[in-house]
Amino acid sequence: MSVRLARYIDHTLLKPEATGEDIIKLCKEAIEHSFYAVCINPSYVDTAVKELQGSPVIVCAVIGFPLGATSTATKAFEAAEAVDSGAEEVDMVIHVGALKSGNIQYVIDDLAAVVRAAKGNTVKVIIETGLLDKEEKITACRLVKESGAAFVKTSTGFGPGGATIADVQLMRETVGPDLGIKASGGVRTAKAARQMIEAGATRIGTSSGVAIIKE
Repeated sequence: MSVRLARYIDHTLLKPEATGEDIIKLCKEAIEHSFYAVCINPSYVDTAVKELQGSPVIVCAVIGFPLGATSTATKAFEAAEAVDSGAEEVDMVIHVGALKSGNIQYVIDDLAAVVRAAKGNTVKVIIETGLLDKEEKITACRLVKESGAAFVKTSTGFGPGGATIADVQLMRETVGPDLGIKASGGVRTAKAARQMIEAGATRIGTSSGVAIIKE
């Protein structure tokens, strides 16, 4: 099971104090353990692309991270630059405040702009479930699906709470069978990862990937 589980994992390092050497180590671990992707801040995309060259591991960059409150133009530029530098996936943060205030058009325009800027590459949308009530989670999932993004993702790992089985189940019920779901935030054991997958997750975002597959 460990080898199969590894292909669900986005091996993640988003701490502000992460160094270039830390990113290189992350990439080497991702290659060694056959993780699906590394998930990193955009300034390290070039480093990761170089380290992962010739391997099946891809680069995922976070956009508008971790608050989601930067302007739409800024998010779109950030996504386009990351893709142009070699990122094959981008994980963007939804504008939580706009969502909670009911400014639905702003949210959908924000999401769609990043999808366009990603030029056909995979976009995952972090809805920060710990800040939303049930109806807001449902609305967010529907907007993500409408925007053309490929995944809805639970959490940044920097907000309150993280991925829960109940949230992943709700997300799957809302988006249907085809959209990807990434469970991220607090997934630190193989048991927890498997539970998320059973609940409907198709990707796991974690900084504990090596520990998970060694269980």
